[in-house]
Amino acid sequence: MKHATPAALDRLESLLRDLRKINGLREKSRGVFYRGSRAFLHFHEHGDALFADARFKDDFERWPVTNVAEQSALLKKVRTTWAPAKKNAK
Repeated sequence: MKHATPAALDRLESLLRDLRKINGLREKSRGVFYRGSRAFLHFHEHGDALFADARFKDDFERWPVTNVAEQSALLKKVRTTWAPAKKNAK
């Protein structure tokens, strides 16, 4: 499995745009995201299949992101994991 090429990242552009909007994520190079000084998310390809490696805890987890449903699942996980805590209303 190799790191995603520019052509593979072109297929993920919609997902990349959404990831760029999330506070706290910084894209150091195209398709490589950091939280603070720590690598958080990057992409791989294997044949026609695309995958994201995301670090939600200590180790990276591999997520399939070939189709829109898989991309949406990853985006939802990223958003819910890094959503700011909401203050309780009185």
